[in-house]
Amino acid sequence: MGSGQYFVDFSIGTPPQKLLLVADTGSDLVWVKCSACKDCTKHLPGSSFFARHSSTFSPFHCYDRQCRLVPHSERVCNSTRLHSSCRYEYTYGDESKTSGFFSKETTTLNTSSGHEAKLRNLEFGCGFRVSGPSVSGSSFNGANGVMGLGRGPISFSTQLGKRFGNKFSYCLMDYTLSPPPTSFLMIGEAHDSESKSIRSKPKMSFTPLQTNPISPTFYYIGIKSVLINGVNLRIDPSVWVFSEDGSGGTVIDSGTTLSFLAEPAYLQILTAFKRRVKYPIVDDPSLSFELCVNVSDSVNPSLPRLSFKLVGNSVFSPPSANYFIDVADGIKCLALQSVSSESGFSVIGNLMQQGFLFEFDRDKSRLGFTRHGCGIS
Repeated sequence: MGSGQYFVDFSIGTPPQKLLLVADTGSDLVWVKCSACKDCTKHLPGSSFFARHSSTFSPFHCYDRQCRLVPHSERVCNSTRLHSSCRYEYTYGDESKTSGFFSKETTTLNTSSGHEAKLRNLEFGCGFRVSGPSVSGSSFNGANGVMGLGRGPISFSTQLGKRFGNKFSYCLMDYTLSPPPTSFLMIGEAHDSESKSIRSKPKMSFTPLQTNPISPTFYYIGIKSVLINGVNLRIDPSVWVFSEDGSGGTVIDSGTTLSFLAEPAYLQILTAFKRRVKYPIVDDPSLSFELCVNVSDSVNPSLPRLSFKLVGNSVFSPPSANYFIDVADGIKCLALQSVSSESGFSVIGNLMQQGFLFEFDRDKSRLGFTRHGCGIS
């Protein structure tokens, strides 16, 4: 765990080098911090990928077909040069960037049967330049790159899906506990007879995954209505739908910590919480949330329940700990933020997802979820 991010163990190269990557369903590129050192004894193992120490590392040439799958800085490809490598430049929503060589390499995976499997020719970014808060700030502390799990052709889930099955699942456990329990990510279908990490397949609720041609990377879900303590809020349904320019909609994203809701919905939800919360409201601008309460006199605070009714008539009802967070002794704040509905989209972040098993079934284009099934045997 980083500060609000979930890390996944990643072994790359021959012999394998172990790194930590941020698990991110909101992006496609798999990339690692790379070092061009020849004598790497002065560098800590696990601090970056030492490409020269792997016998299977191979950068793509700029005229290779795969090079067209990644965005790159303005640079003309010299097809006559033998060593004209494929350079990429990948930008995130907050303008953070990674750039380097788009390459292929062998990765070593742990299977549910307890054996290792090697996947050759994994396409990934060997990043030599990294800038911006989401890839170099406090939330990235300790990570060596990003495992993009989006819907694009270069994502980790797409590349592994061709071999292991076109779905993946994860459980994000509560990282505020000490020590934090282990979260897990599984690519493909786990057969009960061989799975050692999930006891048995629990009954799931499902909602369709929606597609936005303007933003093909993201996993969109449809929100029909929002309930507080079982009471349906009068939010205009148009708040949740795509506009013609591709803005709007709701994304489920493991790489974002907080949840962001379209402003008209956020304001109604905030008002409903303020009316129903029974603890003293704390007015402190330094807390950076619009609703904070003092629960110091309560051993087990009872806070209003938030539920989302989704397309397909499933209901996502996270516990209050997923959206009321501790910011100081006895002080809890509503961990929701508003987003401008003109240009932005709503996001269900990883905090809201904690304690649920989520299954992204790309063949059936649906998202499954359940409160059961996160128990690690």
